[in-house]
Amino acid sequence: MSKKILFGFHAVGVRLKVAPESIEAIYIDPTRRDARMRQFVSKAKDADVRLIEASALRLTQLAGTGGHQGVVAQVGAIQEAKTLDDVLSALEDQPDVRPLLLVLDGVTDPHNLGACLRVADGAGVQAVIAPKDHAVGVNATVAKVASGAAETVPYFMVTNLARTLRDLQQNGVWVIGTSDTATKSIYDVDLTGPVALVMGAEGEGMRALTAKTCDELVSIPMAGAVESLNVSVASAVCAFEAARQRRQPK
Repeated sequence: MSKKILFGFHAVGVRLKVAPESIEAIYIDPTRRDARMRQFVSKAKDADVRLIEASALRLTQLAGTGGHQGVVAQVGAIQEAKTLDDVLSALEDQPDVRPLLLVLDGVTDPHNLGACLRVADGAGVQAVIAPKDHAVGVNATVAKVASGAAETVPYFMVTNLARTLRDLQQNGVWVIGTSDTATKSIYDVDLTGPVALVMGAEGEGMRALTAKTCDELVSIPMAGAVESLNVSVASAVCAFEAARQRRQPK
């Protein structure tokens, strides 16, 4: 079983909640004795997880950064990774669940990916999809920024993004891309059915083939001098608009 590092109260806390058996050990800063650390340690002991005291230097070496908040965990995989087909099949078996997917075309900043995963978790997105090339995978920084969402939202990196979008379309998913030049607004489209929201990379937007594959392109109306939003903010606008529409009475 592959191992990885999680750090920070949120990321480690969510793993402690959803799969404590997957945690090999949690390293903590013994000099931190505040209420938050005491509560965290109590939960870890209740879950019978091994706690190891470590210096701030050791924690930084393990996490690869100083932003660990005094908590670093070495963990294994929660379960064998599912394929995107598995997710779609599971959704097909639940006719009352309408797929809401987030597609990220070339997001390379781990902070942006972490924020996008956090958005996806909050908006009820069932999976996040990205190409294997020119995109960041889930690492410790992503997990920290995601505040636990990296543990709850499936993240799939696919070899051919355009082909994956076509597969989604064949499964009845309407693929909606975002573009600053689109004339139709995100607020003007029906997001209540099976939908995949496609967001472009920072600064560059979607690649030409990705945009061509989309069923429809929409924009986010901007009222001020700024022409575009950060990809995680744009993801939040679109995903929560879909969530809002889906909560409206039929």
